[in-house]
Amino acid sequence: MHLCIALNKSVCNNINCIYIYLHPFGMMKIEEEIKQDKFESEVQKLIINQLFTGKYVSNIISKHLKPFNLTSQQYNVLRILRGQARKSISINSIASRMIDKMSNVSRLVDKLEQKKLIQRKVNLKDRRQMDVQITETGLELLSELDAVQEEIKAYFSHLSLTETKQLNRLLDKLRV
Repeated sequence: MHLCIALNKSVCNNINCIYIYLHPFGMMKIEEEIKQDKFESEVQKLIINQLFTGKYVSNIISKHLKPFNLTSQQYNVLRILRGQARKSISINSIASRMIDKMSNVSRLVDKLEQKKLIQRKVNLKDRRQMDVQITETGLELLSELDAVQEEIKAYFSHLSLTETKQLNRLLDKLRV
């Protein structure tokens, strides 16, 4: 089954198609989204807008991962491990690369191991340390999720390449 995402209702002609409603006047401003007319300052508006938009994107990703019984944090761990090119990595190294720095990586690793998506083994140099490696089942799942990644990208298709680069630059600048 393949999922279709359409911005035009007339294109949605089968049960596997999701129609994305766009506000008739284009984008919805943060004021409209949260029904607030005024902010203390542009900085306060930026903070609220960034928090709202971050949650919006997080919800999109979660919705697409739910059929695979994965959380966004578990997905993040699997992608980190795939990037290791079949090499083991310590739990501390995974934690340092996580998008959500507050994640309990040990618990995430436990759940992924139960699902047989990763395996743990004792580090030969330091027997107190556990190393983690993705399994073939984990790689197969990520391969399936690569198609889902394309569906998620569709939510950003209304941004031009220039706008996308500008937004990335501004978000990077925000974290200084």
